Amino acid sequence: MDLGLRGKVAIVTGGSVGIGLAVAEGLAAEGAHIAIAARGAERVEAEAARIARTFGVEAIGIAADVGTASGVDALIAAVEAKFGGADILVNNAGTGSNETVMEASDDKWQSYWDLHVMAAVRLARGVVPGMKRRGGGVILHNASICAAQPLWYEPIYNVTKSALMMFSKCLATELVGDGIRVNCVNPGLILTPDWIKTAKQLTAETGGDWEGYLQSVADEHAPIKRFGTPEELAHFFVFLCSDKASYSVGSTYFVDGGMMKAL
Repeated sequence: MDLGLRGKVAIVTGGSVGIGLAVAEGLAAEGAHIAIAARGAERVEAEAARIARTFGVEAIGIAADVGTASGVDALIAAVEAKFGGADILVNNAGTGSNETVMEASDDKWQSYWDLHVMAAVRLARGVVPGMKRRGGGVILHNASICAAQPLWYEPIYNVTKSALMMFSKCLATELVGDGIRVNCVNPGLILTPDWIKTAKQLTAETGGDWEGYLQSVADEHAPIKRFGTPEELAHFFVFLCSDKASYSVGSTYFVDGGMMKAL
């Protein structure tokens, strides 16, 4: 199936590992040129070079913290200089949290707001003018099932991801007349390196059965009884970026192995 992505330019934030890297690889496999952004210069540049070699596309890695205005500005400038703009933006950068509402500091609330919400706002302002010049585009937001079905131990993550989901809806309404499709994806349990790292830490003093711990999490939360892979989720992102999803606008899609309990 030709997804119509060959020659398109895609920005993927948090693109050097996990879900972001899988999305970048999925888009590159369809012939899209790639700009991945992450804070670590060495890794993001190495992954971009590997993507270019593997898929025969142009790819650049930009070391930028999109949780800051200056980081977003640096990313937009690099993409403009290399490609003259972008056709696709995947807002993926983010991280989990662990706190209580009563104990979390203002600084922590602000840092997560900047990373999960203001990064998407600033990136939209940066890329949309170019998308309009190029005749349209696609913006996808990687939120979380926790935006609608929160986990008790990460209220800041829950709140900011919920705000990102609402921002996605508002942006979609504003841009649909310009040929720019905006959607949101709420993943469930996806086996990222962060999940593995956390599981190893939690089981280090009790025998180290991190795989068993992760299976217990899947058994508790996901009717499918397993974690999804970043590649499984990436397939869905790639489809939403494509011409085959041309009537998908302003929606939120749960990709969660049945984890969502509500209608």
